[in-house]
Amino acid sequence: MKAHDGLYIDGAWRPAASTDEIEVVNPADERIIATVPAGGAADVDTAVRAARAALPAWAATPPAERAARLAALRDALAAREEEIAETVTAELGSPLPFSRAVHTAVPLAVAGSYAELAATHSFEEKVGNSTVLHEPIGVVGAITPWNYPLHQIVAKVAPALAAGCTVVLKPAEDTPLTAQLFAEAVHEAGVPAGVFNLVTGLGPVAGQALAEHPGVDLVSFTGSTAVGRRIGAVAGGAVKKVALELGGKSANVILPSADLARAVNVGVANVMSNSGQTCSAWTRMLVHRDQYDEAVELAAAAAAKYGDRIGPVVSSGQRARVRGYIEKGVAEGARLVAGGPGSARETGYFVEPTVLADVTPEMTVAQEEIFGPVLTVLRYEDEEDALRIANGTVYGLAGAVWAADEAEAVAFARRMETGQVDINGGRFNPLAPFGGYKQSGVGRELGAHGLAEYLQTKSLQF
Repeated sequence: MKAHDGLYIDGAWRPAASTDEIEVVNPADERIIATVPAGGAADVDTAVRAARAALPAWAATPPAERAARLAALRDALAAREEEIAETVTAELGSPLPFSRAVHTAVPLAVAGSYAELAATHSFEEKVGNSTVLHEPIGVVGAITPWNYPLHQIVAKVAPALAAGCTVVLKPAEDTPLTAQLFAEAVHEAGVPAGVFNLVTGLGPVAGQALAEHPGVDLVSFTGSTAVGRRIGAVAGGAVKKVALELGGKSANVILPSADLARAVNVGVANVMSNSGQTCSAWTRMLVHRDQYDEAVELAAAAAAKYGDRIGPVVSSGQRARVRGYIEKGVAEGARLVAGGPGSARETGYFVEPTVLADVTPEMTVAQEEIFGPVLTVLRYEDEEDALRIANGTVYGLAGAVWAADEAEAVAFARRMETGQVDINGGRFNPLAPFGGYKQSGVGRELGAHGLAEYLQTKSLQF
């Protein structure tokens, strides 16, 4: 696996001003697989200046031409599908079939969707005696997480480019190699120099410098609520727009009429995929008291089947965090019915697929985001109790409702304080808006709503 020893700025790979480096570790065997530059404030400044210089010409580029570049970018990524999947597996640890099916295929679909949207979106509209223009917001600072390394990049960069913005990307330090592959694809797609720039680096250094930079018009961040709060404060001080996609503690509500076995099995699969490292994972399963014991048995059996089918978590720190939550859950009275804090493996950052039963809404494991393969199962008395529990966290990113009658599930979903709800196992839609209520974030990603985040409005009165 070849890593670049420079940063991609103004259309070329250049040495970093900073001499610091980031070691990239394979979470499955704990080996160092590459080193990349840890860019600093000076590197961020160089990248932002390049993005600012490229902005006027890119903003003035006809949408059809921007669409053509995005289509070329999708094709360049598609030509590297296997290389991307292998790279994600090496630096994130996800099993190769999952890297192919999700980490590679989903961002390709999203890139394609923005190639189409850039060509068809109406960037101006008539409102009475006014013409309303939707113009690019300017230079975007994009800070992305490690859990879906390519998808999170595409979900920010593609709509920003479609809107006519220029971008400086600071990817997560755990997964910089996927970001370098993306930069190569951007270059191959013929995107003009300076329109997209990549600075690998540490969050508190490069990420902070990007969020604070006066030449950045919008900061788009995906990650923890704690860091999102800091970025929001910095951006707010500069009256700068933010888009924040933060944590989640999503409820999977199984109503009494639902097909219990299907709802539980799909619910367990949802939490275990990507080793539980998904902000929208349905980590709280809510079951009626009369079906609770059966649901716990089904969940424990389903989790036990995963065994070696899930990969490690991303780092030793993440493993320690997840194990700490499992131990805290047991200490607070939860009953361990599958998995646990230990692991049979001597190397690799593995955590057993874990199910905690007898969890009550006030427990730490029912309130805080664990970000690992840990499912909590809670019982409810009636539908009002289920709704109170479902809405009873600071988060509101996603959720699920199961019922025999779709209308019954929809009626419940309408009362949930959350940005996206899957009805009876609804499929992922790359055109549907994704984002949170409450402390799960500000703004939306994907589809036309995701494009709108990168536009500002001007009205001309006649």
